Amino acid sequence: MSIISIRSFESDLAFLDDATLLITGGTGSFGKMLTQTLLDRANLRRLIIFSRDELKQYEMEQSFSNHPKMSNLRFFIGDVRDRNRLDMALRGVDFVIHAAALKHVPIAEYNPFECIKTNIFGAQNLAEAAIGCGVKKIIALSTDKAASPINLYGASKLASDKIFVAANALGGEQDFTCSVVRYGNVLGSRGSVVPFFNKLIADGTDHLPITDMRMTRFWITLRQGVDFVLSNLDMMQGGEIYIPKIPSMKVSDMARCLAPDLELRETGIRPGEKLHEQMITRDDGRQTIALEDRYIITPQFRFWSDKHYTDHDATHVAEDFDYSSDTNKEWLDDAHFRELLTRI
Repeated sequence: MSIISIRSFESDLAFLDDATLLITGGTGSFGKMLTQTLLDRANLRRLIIFSRDELKQYEMEQSFSNHPKMSNLRFFIGDVRDRNRLDMALRGVDFVIHAAALKHVPIAEYNPFECIKTNIFGAQNLAEAAIGCGVKKIIALSTDKAASPINLYGASKLASDKIFVAANALGGEQDFTCSVVRYGNVLGSRGSVVPFFNKLIADGTDHLPITDMRMTRFWITLRQGVDFVLSNLDMMQGGEIYIPKIPSMKVSDMARCLAPDLELRETGIRPGEKLHEQMITRDDGRQTIALEDRYIITPQFRFWSDKHYTDHDATHVAEDFDYSSDTNKEWLDDAHFRELLTRI
C-alpha cells in the first residue's frame, strides 16, 4: 500500500462551446457543483436543470441569481419516470449528464418498487427519449455498489449501467453515444458520513457510531467527481464504464481523524451494506484498460476498439485484476484526509 497525492481530473471544456446540456437530478449536491463548474468554465448556449422538486429549484435559482451567465440557466420540473416529460425537456439538447437516482441504501431496501421505477425505468425512459430527440451524448452516474451488488440500490444501478451501455447499439445511424461513470463515496455530499459525524460532534456527542471497525470505502471529493465526469464526457466513444483511481480509508480511521478524543462504538452493518466496496470485479477486469488516472471497463461490442485510447497510453490490466477498497494500493493518511476536507 502507498500514500497518495491528491489527483485533479480537470479538463478543457471547449468541446461544450455553444452546446445545450441537461442535468437530470440537477438540484442535488453533484448537480449544484456541476452547475457552478459549467457556468464558471464552459461557454454553453443553455444549461438545463431537470428535477422534480420545485423548492430546491427555486433555492438553486436564487443561489445563482448574481452569476454573470445566469441567463443561460434554465429550470425544468419533471421526473425521469415520466417519458413524455423527458421528450419535452430533451428537445434541442446535445449532452445529458444523468444524476437522478434514489441512492439511500436502507431506504431502497424497504421501498424497492420506488427505487426500481426511478433507477431502472428512469434510465430506460431517458435513453429512449434521448434517441428520439437527437441527443448526442449521455454520461450516467453510477456507484461502486453496482459492482457485484448485494443491495437493491446497487442492483438497480447495475441494471441502469447495462441499459446505457446497450443503448449505444440502438441509435442506428445517429450520432449518439452513452457511457457510465462509477466512483466511491463523495466527501461533503448530502448523506456523506463526514457531515453526519461533524453534526454529532457539534451537538456534543460522547461517541461516534461505526457500523464495523474493519469497514473500508473509496473516497472522492465532489469537485473531483464533477471534473472526472466532464473529462469522460469529452473523451467517451460509447459503452465505457469509467472508474477513477482514488484512495481508500477505513471509516474508523476517518472518525478518529475528525474526533481523536471520542469513543467509537460499533452498531452493526445496516441492511444491504458491504464491509468493503468493489468498483471493478475480477470478471470485469478481463475487459479493463488502465490510463494514468482512471480505469475503463470496455464494452463487449464487435465494433468497439480501444485504439482510441492509444494516445492516452492505455494498458491492459492483469488477468486476475480487481479493484476493491480493502486491497487498493492507494490509501489516505490523516494529512491527506485533512487536505481533502479543506477542498470541500
